[in-house]
Amino acid sequence: MSDKSTAENMLDAAKAKVNEGADRLREAGHNAAHAVTGDAHHKAEALEDRAKAEVHNREANAEYTEGKREAKDGDGH
Repeated sequence: MSDKSTAENMLDAAKAKVNEGADRLREAGHNAAHAVTGDAHHKAEALEDRAKAEVHNREANAEYTEGKREAKDGDGH
């Protein structure tokens, strides 16, 4: 993947998880707004936020896996 250290990979994984959580929170807000108002724009925004959350989830998993691999390598980079 890259020449990042284990710690850098784990930090990037944590950042991606935070971003995923924020995306899912925005999704929930848009779903609630859609339920109250019936405005289709809110539903579209919720779907967009869900897609972003899934991307961040995949990024987090990839960074975590790479960090674990790097830790087992033992070379630190």
